[in-house]
Amino acid sequence: MSATMTDAATAALADAAPVPYWTDQADAPQPRTRLEGRHTADLVVVGAGFTGLWAAWRALEREPGASVVVLDAERVAYGATGRNGGFVAASLTHGLTHGTHVWPKQVGALQEEGDRNLAELVGTIRDAGIDCDLRLTGKTTLALEPWQVDGLRAARELGARHGVDLEFQSQDEVQADVHSPTYLAGLRDRTGTVLVDPARLAWGMAADLERRGVRLFEHSAATGFSRDRAGSGAGVTVRTERGSIDAKHAIVATAAYPGPLKRLSNYLMPLYDHVLMTEPLSDAQQASIGWIEGQGLTDAGNQFHYYRPTADGRILFGGWDAVYHRGGRVRSEYEQQGGSHALLARHFLETFPQLEGIRFTHRWAGPIDSTTRFTAAYGTAIGGTVAYAVGHTGLGVGASRFSADVALDLLAGRPTSRLRYDIVRRRPMPIPPEPFRNPIIQFTRRSILAADANQGRRNLWLRTLDRFGLGFNS
Repeated sequence: MSATMTDAATAALADAAPVPYWTDQADAPQPRTRLEGRHTADLVVVGAGFTGLWAAWRALEREPGASVVVLDAERVAYGATGRNGGFVAASLTHGLTHGTHVWPKQVGALQEEGDRNLAELVGTIRDAGIDCDLRLTGKTTLALEPWQVDGLRAARELGARHGVDLEFQSQDEVQADVHSPTYLAGLRDRTGTVLVDPARLAWGMAADLERRGVRLFEHSAATGFSRDRAGSGAGVTVRTERGSIDAKHAIVATAAYPGPLKRLSNYLMPLYDHVLMTEPLSDAQQASIGWIEGQGLTDAGNQFHYYRPTADGRILFGGWDAVYHRGGRVRSEYEQQGGSHALLARHFLETFPQLEGIRFTHRWAGPIDSTTRFTAAYGTAIGGTVAYAVGHTGLGVGASRFSADVALDLLAGRPTSRLRYDIVRRRPMPIPPEPFRNPIIQFTRRSILAADANQGRRNLWLRTLDRFGLGFNS
């Protein structure tokens, strides 16, 4: 990396605000009240991100008169929901390739389930009139190294076997679409991903839920659960610092953030993902990169970037590093530590050298709730009165709706088509505790980097993880 490029990246970051762009918008909603005193409800949802909001939404669709309370330790969309790239993928299996490897007998049905889930999600946004910059533009996966070109061709063939229409683009075709000298080939998927402003989607959902009677409390962390001991008829009591709720059921949807079910730490690796947002591009800058369709873009490597345009003409650019902190700790001070944002800025300028001189207005990070198999973990606790759905590993914007239904199915105690899938029935392999966890994760990260630098060839350790459906990526 040249000193000139490093200096340019440093200058581009000089004035970037250390907060997520999505939740920093001028018309963000005002804070809601804290939970105080004792309340009752049919359902308490812990976590006001996408999984929690969809749980409340789907609960009302199942039982319109239900009494639902949503709690969040911070604010609506504070966590992963307000920090992601706004990619809403149909896949429930962390991609078709991964799904084929881990669930070969069920991947077709899971693909159909994911397609249906995405279509219904889009329909709900439209029917509710939620203004969240919904874009049905799809996604292009990009080969930046020669070995990745063959991987795109293999992915196209796999998609064809499952009825997924993917278009392979040559170097000339992909560079004519989006003008970057780094692209060697592309794989265009026009139907499997939509884009949203994630904060506006969450804010719109929360406002609609409140109009339908849902009580939503912010700055009200759930501190614990207890079974009904007073004969009130409640199945579980959810405690907060200033109050409590006696409810029939509860759902935990806290992602990587600490929650009232300590057992979930056995399955989750909080991996810090980093993101940048540019200033709005000028007409000349926009013309210099093309990108007329405005689709989402992502690299084909093991460690990858994801990027997309916004409604006001900016470019979001994130990914690559996935940083684990010893002990799985989640702390706000981690969000600006290390050199990940500077590395992203250099990668951005390498991708679009014609945008030299552009400035970044926001730089942020947040923990992804990763599991050993890259997909969510589901289950029940407290005698079946509490269900949980956590661990979406960066693909939760779309899968969260499916997960909300799974959690509600588990609480209902009746078999459904969703509960027959192994992705639901079998939890991911637990993560070894410290002091073993950190060295294992760091060694795996180094192996991933080495594989990307060695034509994608995976060492014995990575091949062993692959054999058991395990691994590590951002």
